[in-house]
This record gives sequence, C-alpha cells and structure tokens, in this order.
Amino acid sequence: MTTITRAEPVTRTPYVGRAVDRIDGTAKATGQARFAAEHHYPGLAHAALVHSTVARGRITAIDASAARAVPGVIEVLTHENAPAMKPLGKGGPIDLSAMASGTNVDYLATDEVHWNGQPVAVVVAETPETARYAAGLVKVTYQELPSVVDFAAELPNAVPLKNSMIMEHNAEKGDAESALAAAPVSVDLTFTTPPLNHNAIEPHTTTAVWDGDKLTVHEPSQCIAFLRKHLAKRFGVPEPDIRVLSPYVGGGFGGKGSVWPGTLLAVLAARATGRPVRLVLTREGVYRTVGGRTPSTQRVALGADEQGRLTALIHTSVARTSRIGGAPEPITSASRHLYAAPNILLRESGITLDLLSPTFMRAPGEAIGTFALESAVDELAWKLGMDPIELRLANLPERDPVGGQQLTRRTLRQAYTKGAELFGWRRRDPRAGAMRDGRLLVGMGVATAYHPAMILPASVTVRLHADGTVVVRCGMQEMGMGAATAQAQIAADELGVPLESVRVEYGDSDLPDGPMAGGSVQTASVAAGVIAACAKVKKEVLALARRVPGSPLRGHRLDDLHARDSGLHHAGGGQTYADILTAAGRDHVEAAIKSGMLGFVLRTLRDRRRYVKAATAVHFCEVRVDPDTMEVRVARWLSAFDAGRIVNAKTAASQMRGGVVMGIGLALSEQTLVDPRNGRIVNPSLSEYHVPVHADIPRIEVHDVGVPDPTMPLGVVGIGEVGITGVAAAVANAVRHATGKRVGDLPITLDKLL
Repeated sequence: MTTITRAEPVTRTPYVGRAVDRIDGTAKATGQARFAAEHHYPGLAHAALVHSTVARGRITAIDASAARAVPGVIEVLTHENAPAMKPLGKGGPIDLSAMASGTNVDYLATDEVHWNGQPVAVVVAETPETARYAAGLVKVTYQELPSVVDFAAELPNAVPLKNSMIMEHNAEKGDAESALAAAPVSVDLTFTTPPLNHNAIEPHTTTAVWDGDKLTVHEPSQCIAFLRKHLAKRFGVPEPDIRVLSPYVGGGFGGKGSVWPGTLLAVLAARATGRPVRLVLTREGVYRTVGGRTPSTQRVALGADEQGRLTALIHTSVARTSRIGGAPEPITSASRHLYAAPNILLRESGITLDLLSPTFMRAPGEAIGTFALESAVDELAWKLGMDPIELRLANLPERDPVGGQQLTRRTLRQAYTKGAELFGWRRRDPRAGAMRDGRLLVGMGVATAYHPAMILPASVTVRLHADGTVVVRCGMQEMGMGAATAQAQIAADELGVPLESVRVEYGDSDLPDGPMAGGSVQTASVAAGVIAACAKVKKEVLALARRVPGSPLRGHRLDDLHARDSGLHHAGGGQTYADILTAAGRDHVEAAIKSGMLGFVLRTLRDRRRYVKAATAVHFCEVRVDPDTMEVRVARWLSAFDAGRIVNAKTAASQMRGGVVMGIGLALSEQTLVDPRNGRIVNPSLSEYHVPVHADIPRIEVHDVGVPDPTMPLGVVGIGEVGITGVAAAVANAVRHATGKRVGDLPITLDKLL
C-alpha cells in the first residue's frame, strides 16, 4: 500500500482537542449578540411579501389600492412599478448559489409566475404589523398555465443525470444486474423519502441600507462572499461598495447558503423607497420562498454469497429540480465508497417540476441515500440470518470500491467494535419482535454514516501585537457550531500563546474572503489559512530577532524552534514575542494568506485521483414500539464517529448530537406536504410540520474513535454533516427488529406499521 505523507507534523498541543467553551457563548446567553433583525437605523421601514397562489402562469391584474390606503404604508412594489434588477448571467463560483436557489428569476420585473409561493409584490410600511396586514389586501389575478408539480406522477419521465466536475452521479463496475440475478442471496428494495423544509431557529432576515450607491446588508448567511458577489451583479454595484454583515447566524443547515428572493427584494425595496428596509420572513414565508430537500425514490439491490460477501451492489435514484434551477443531490455518494463489491451500478436521474428550487440541506444526498443503502444492507442480513455488524465488517473495502483510490483512513472496524461494546449490542436477541420492556416491543438497529471531506479556498490574515495579543481575520460564518472558537484554538497553538489572547474577527465581507459554511468544509479550510499565516508570522518574527544583538534566537532556523510561552524557544533558551517586537521597534507583525479558486480546483482534482477521504460514524439505536398503536419512540442512542482530528471536543460532540436529532426528525416525523394539484405547500408551519422536540430525543452518547487525516489541514475532515447520515436507517433497522416490518417510506409513522 502506498504510504501517505502527512500534510504537516501532528503533535500534542495544549488547546486543539480540548473541550473549550465557545467564545461567543456569553454574548449569546446574555443577549449581547445582535442578529440580523436587531440592528436599528433611523427611518427603518419594514417589508412583507405577497405570494403567488398558482404554480405557473402570468399576472393579468394586480390591485394594490387597498394596501396603499392603509395608514403607515410607504410603498407597494409590483412588476408594474419596481426598479429592474440586472440578470445574474454567468458568474463563476456564484453560479452554484444561483443554481441552488433559482435567483436568476427576474422578481418584480415580469408578470411571470414560476412556483406557488413566488413573491409577486412587496409592501413597505412603518411597522412590520402594518406591512403584513397590508400585504393581505393586495389582490392578484392570474392566467394559469399548465404546470407539473406531482413528483410521483412524473417518475416515468425522469431523465438520467450526467457526471460533472463538481458532482458524480453515475458509476459502473462489472455487470451488476447479471451478478444480482446469479447471487445465491439477494434483496431488491424500493425506498422513498419526502420533501423536507428548513426550520432554523432564526428565520431568514435581511436589513438593507443604501447610502448613495453604497449598500450595507445585515443577513444571516452561510456564505457572505458569494452573497456580496451576487448583490454586486444584481444591482450593478462594485463589490467593494457592498458590505455584508453576518456575525451571528441562528442556524443554517444549507438553507442560508444561497441567495433567496427575500434578500433581493429587501435590497430592491430599500433602493426604491430611499429608506433602510428590514424584511423578516414569517415561518410560512420561509416555506414559500426558501428551498428545502428534494423528495426521492430509490432502488437498492444487493447480491451476496452464503457467507455474506457482496457480489452486486445497485443503487439508483430519482430526485427533482425546478424549472428555475436547483441542485441535484448526490444520493448514491455513500454507495460508491462504503462496501467492497466486484459489481457496482450507480445511477441518478432527475425530474424538473414547477416548484421552488430544492437546495442544500444538511448532508445533501448522503442523508437520504444512506437511509436506502443501510436499510438494504440490514435487510440482506435478515435474509442471510447474519448479524448486521458482521455483514458490514465482512464487506469493508481496502481501497475505494469504484475508483480504486487509497482510503486515507480505515476506522470503521474500530467504530463498530467500540460502539457495539459500549452500546451492549451483544444483548440483542437476533429474532424480530423477541425483545420487550413490559408490554413495549424493543428493537436495536445499527447503520454506517459517511460524508466526504474536502476544503475550499480561504483567505486569512493573522496579526501578532507587541503586547502578545493575536488577531485572526477571516470572513467566515458562525452558525452556532463554534467556528471562531476552533480557529482561536488553532492559532493559540500555532503561535504558542494563551487562548484568551486570541481574538477572531469574522462574519464581515470587508474581511478576507472565507469559505462557505457548508459541506463540512469551513473548519479545515480556514485552518489551512490560519496555519500558513501563523508560519509566516513566526518566520518574520525570527527574522526580526536575528537582527537584535544578543538574541538567543540568532543562528537558529525556524524548524529548530517551538512556539510556546508567547514566544519562540529552543532547548537552550528563547525570547518572547513582546521582547522581539519591542527591540525591533515594531508594534505588530502581520501575515496574509490569499487562497485562489484555480489552485483549489487543481488540488481538488489531483487529490480526487489519489485519495478518498471522509468522515465516518456508526450509529446504534434502540427503540420502543407500542404494539397496540405502533407509536415509535427512540429510547437510546450511541454514535462512534471518526471526523479526523477533533479541534474542540465539546463543540464536536454538540455537532454530532445535532445531526442525530435532525436525522431522527427525518426518520420519524418530518415531511413537507405538497398539493399535487397546484404545488402549494399545505403544512407551512411548525404546528403542522413536526420537528423533534426534547421529549422525542433520548440521551445521545457520542464517542470519538478517529485519527487525524494525513491529507487534510491539521488532520481535520469536518463533522457538521456526518452526524445525520445513517440516522434514518439506524431507526428503521431498529423498528424492523422490534416489529418485523421493513418501512421503506419515510417518515416512519404509525399508520405504516399498523
């Protein structure tokens, strides 16, 4: 096997790996943190949206007279009077954001309607209550056009997707269909998952302020650099004249990674009225104008010999996009990597509907793809009469099953072994329905989690002051996962300074461009920049020290020195940063790292040919099922995960638990209901769309079995999304064990078990 050269030395450090409290925790707990809807401006006006009630058509008349007559209404913008925005066109990296949200639609510049819920008017008023009331008085009539909104009815019209540089939808090795037909033991199953909607605690909010041709936007964004580029194109303003401020994001999960119509229309309204304008979407408004997860239909077929060794693996899927855009999900991603099979067939297809664009949602593709794959593996174990863990261990690959690349880490065996021991898997009776707790049926299930690892470009500056304090600057985003805390820990270790002396500036487009907070990439991406910038700082400090007569660092190379105790040291002595900078007459030293897209693309393509790197986990679930009502309750949960080097043990565990909670919602309760006649979402509120609450969630144990990934910065691979993958399958497998019934249609509601 090829030896992997580590990206950088990995040594024990005083802060990385510790369970450190988030540095923004006090501000949030005491109410000092100000979110996008909490910034006051003189003359601030408030906006509300009017949503279309047809899936596709043209506006034939719009009567806003009653709305304009309401005291306090400033303006009602429609396609008849709104200033035009510029078309987005082709914009390189921002195309990904446009693809995911359909934001190249000419909102309020056309009478066309593309989906049920599209904003067709904006009311601007002195108060939010007035704006919402007046919005309800706007009367719109339409000429309806034929629309296609029923996902299930359109399945026969699905079109195969093509592989691209960004996303691989198809793979074929051997003859999987023939191998399946010849297999001594096989399963061939169909799975369906519903559309899902985002429900972050903080709804989407925009506060837009024009000062002449300069624009300031307060927005909870997962990618402020892309948002600024997008606004610059749409409003014809140079990027430096736009400032996006997003220091706190009240949850994103992918939904705030794109530019949605509410953002554009708030900025448009502010320009049209000459007033600062705030638009806070109602919960229903989020459902109507912010995309969610695509529904899917999947087939997983597995063939094996009598010993459980796979001979065939087939995974096909159908998902949807929109006539105005949308990103197809890589549903078969995990099936490409998890199991060794000589014959593999992976195919993904798409349907285009007249609905709002689907978009990124925590672990796009992998979350629902692993439900089908891991449920099918479990069902094969039942058919073989084999323990589901033994079946998985018998099929772990030595190299990537499809491409043959080297796996940077292989820790799933350790995760299964440790997790099974801690969970008490050996107490599981292998017979379906045999375990009880009083009158309740008890079931145990297990599933593998998988999420690919990568990095994105990140520009960073690090400034070391003569008083020993450090400032790290990067336009990254903080969504509650402790991003700034992690980078402070890394910088403190790299420079050998106390954690409390490091300040991290983030959430501002005036800072060096950071990566998006998505794809589980932000920590590793920014870490690469922080490490490189700190190395440049130390190099410059050493150069200054060498010029000082009598410095104990003269004659030493940087490789001979250790950064500790707020300075540079070797076995025979050392010198503090304060002493070096003071002697040199400098009040600070600063280093900048600028990461470009071209270099990133080339490195990504090179790495993809050589390695497969990912975060993995094993989920263990125990359920209780009422035999009379078939109500399912999750009673116990344990996850053994490998996300490479853990920067902050406390926030990493929180991320994993958050993913599990979201996955339990996917498994048992969440679904967006779309009227197949007109494309309208009929449950656009938390009273009808059921997310898990505290009473639904047991204590979630998480255990780290990971090792640093030698190909990633500091060995970090990211943990934001691996937690949700495999969760729905673990629940479904536990339900299968408790009841003997395989439910392949999410969510697993009691009517499907009765």
